Amino acid sequence: MSKLYFKYGTMGSSKTAQALMCKFNYEQKGFKVLLIKPIVDTRDVENGEIIARSRIGLTSPCYTFRSDDNLVDLINQKLSDESEYVVLVDEAQFCTKEQVDQLHIISERIPVICYGLLTNFKTELFAGSKRLVEIAESLTEIKSVCDCGAKAMVNARFIDGVLTTEGDEIMIGADESYKCLCYSCFDKLRKGN
Repeated sequence: MSKLYFKYGTMGSSKTAQALMCKFNYEQKGFKVLLIKPIVDTRDVENGEIIARSRIGLTSPCYTFRSDDNLVDLINQKLSDESEYVVLVDEAQFCTKEQVDQLHIISERIPVICYGLLTNFKTELFAGSKRLVEIAESLTEIKSVCDCGAKAMVNARFIDGVLTTEGDEIMIGADESYKCLCYSCFDKLRKGN
């Protein structure tokens, strides 16, 4: 049965690695996989093309889309025989609310599996993630751990080694500026304890 899936976790929790392993598994079974991600994520380019790259080194070419693209139209243009397709969306938190609604329309015919962050560095839901939580038929947390051993749930941003909760929501390609923390460690740093 086709449905909309959302698999979310903190930075470094293996979301892209899991998306690429999922792609491999479907392809091994004879399915065609359409891997897409928002063009705002331009960190990884290989031979002039944007790719999906995991921190453990897995890579795959992927299609990109802009925030004003209609994903129903874009995906329909890429599909030849939809009964054989699966759509994987990396960095789904950067989708607009309307694009998540469009992914849901596609998921009525073929599986759509989205991977992304749930919240930003301010501990607020991304617009795409919020909508996915509201309408996805399946939600799965991909867990990671804080330095203290507790479950990490905050993508904390640091500027010159100091925790910050100010600034633009999106800062691509700055892994060195982020650290995944449990809420307790985040709160202690935020309060200066």
